[in-house]
Amino acid sequence: MKVLAADIGFGYTKATDGRQFQTFKSVLGEPNEAQFTDVLVAGQKSPPRHFIVGDEAYFVGDLAETQSRGRHFTLDPQQFLSKYAKQLALAALAPMVPDGEPVRLVTGLPISFFRRYREAITALLRGRHALTMVHADGKREDKQVYIDQVRVIPQPFGSLFNLMLNDLGKAASQRFVSQKIGIVDVGFRTADFTISDRTRYSERGSLSTDAGISTAYAQVAAHLQERSGITVELFRLYEAVSRGSIKIKGKTHDVKPVVQQAFQQLAQRIATDVNRQWADDWDIDAIVITGGGGQVLAPFLAAQLEGEVLPVPTDSDARLTNVTGYYKYGVHLWGESAPSATPGSAPGG
Repeated sequence: MKVLAADIGFGYTKATDGRQFQTFKSVLGEPNEAQFTDVLVAGQKSPPRHFIVGDEAYFVGDLAETQSRGRHFTLDPQQFLSKYAKQLALAALAPMVPDGEPVRLVTGLPISFFRRYREAITALLRGRHALTMVHADGKREDKQVYIDQVRVIPQPFGSLFNLMLNDLGKAASQRFVSQKIGIVDVGFRTADFTISDRTRYSERGSLSTDAGISTAYAQVAAHLQERSGITVELFRLYEAVSRGSIKIKGKTHDVKPVVQQAFQQLAQRIATDVNRQWADDWDIDAIVITGGGGQVLAPFLAAQLEGEVLPVPTDSDARLTNVTGYYKYGVHLWGESAPSATPGSAPGG
């Protein structure tokens, strides 16, 4: 049975089947009928970003950002779960799912939402979901996404499983199996801290805060509003923060100084929270900084954490670390049986 993983984040939605990845901004938009759909640059192809579920049609990701008049983006967890999570998950998973065949899914939630929303997200995603994918050329493809089982885990453990397991779901690094590892996972809305004590989850060492990278983005947005009079949505700042500048009404604004200041302040806040939370866990062997926000904050954050901080890889997309770990954990749980296998025959089911 096919195993999939989805990381439905406030900033980005990510999914993988172990062979391919989907990544797009967690933005929904009202669909518009395009009058001109030709791709101007030959060879540019992308997965579908226009979906119809029941009576509801919507754009996701870059298509919503560039083409929708009404765009929807939220940092409110209850609203995200009730109005966004299912649509985003189906959009990410549908291109990878065999029509009508059962699949098994691993996903995660920030620690502060885990207990409260684990059953709700499971009920939301499990079952049969009929939808229509509208491709860039206008061709429509009906598909049934059948999610047979859902396993929800604390979000930072995705990064741990990515380090601990290989693509076959087997232990690949004894260090992460046998040692006490602290994980600092900085996402868009939340910063999550947890401890794996020889693979056991530590409730005492786990905490979520609202110190996600969006906190720094909000400072940048406030700076731009003051300078230009324009309110820039947070999801439209990703490229500007990375590039160090943004053009508004023909004028280029240098955001490097305010980005540096915002990152330094956020890193100090996170480090203070982590060091306080782990004060009694002085026997941690190593600390892992992860998440898309963690990758950009690492130069500011690593020196302020008390303990050995492992280097953050710079040659990979840190946004995919958790979802890759979810997939490896799914393979560890269930394996991947041959296509002809009957539902429910996968090991560990």
